[in-house]
Amino acid sequence: MVFQKRKQKILQVLEQEGDADIHQLAVLLGTSEITIRRDLNRMAADGMLYRTHGGATKVDPLAGFKFENKTAVNQKAKDEICRRAAAEIQDGDIIFMDCGSTVYRLCQFIRNKKIKVITNSLPVVFELHNSQVSINLIGGEVDHARQAVHGSMAEEHIASYRATKAFLGVDGISVNGLFAQSEKEASITLAIARQSEQTYILCDSSKIGRESYLKFAELDLIDTIITDYKGAEVGSFTEKGITVIAVK
Repeated sequence: MVFQKRKQKILQVLEQEGDADIHQLAVLLGTSEITIRRDLNRMAADGMLYRTHGGATKVDPLAGFKFENKTAVNQKAKDEICRRAAAEIQDGDIIFMDCGSTVYRLCQFIRNKKIKVITNSLPVVFELHNSQVSINLIGGEVDHARQAVHGSMAEEHIASYRATKAFLGVDGISVNGLFAQSEKEASITLAIARQSEQTYILCDSSKIGRESYLKFAELDLIDTIITDYKGAEVGSFTEKGITVIAVK
């Protein structure tokens, strides 16, 4: 069965049942769980469903952004990016981590490092709990869909600290600058970058060359990009003095 037919069947099941797990869909569609997992990731990226740990749920058009949907997209590339980013972190470092879905996947590679993490991301806090990492959760208003803390109080909290490195995500990055989905996310990124000696952007190739809703900064805000992208735009970034680390 081709993807388009599988997609329609999956959407029908979700419409009727509200949710479904990978094994159930694989049996129903007569295909492998690997194929279903790939289909669900693709459909989540297109906004057709919400990805859960073991399957998917129906889209609620009033629910807005869901953090778990973004974490499910391009997992392999994000893990390679974060494995390389972890090599930049030394014991004793104080680092900022924002609420980006790629940045979140850095947690698995730094659990045994003796560092301090300052973050506005609730998933980062949960993931690093009971690890070697010392955690400072930024205070402020909680965005439940984003699973993160935002707002003016959060920015004031950030301004009280200095970090050796910051690891940030963006909705898009091009030679024209950095782009975000919302003003509140842009404000947090700017606040963190101002308080960091070195600023790293962690982004998969889908973000390179993308110019979305809000341009919030020029490229000189950052020092390094870690990405799986290897196209022509890398040269444009390096010409502007940015280090680009391309993973395999």
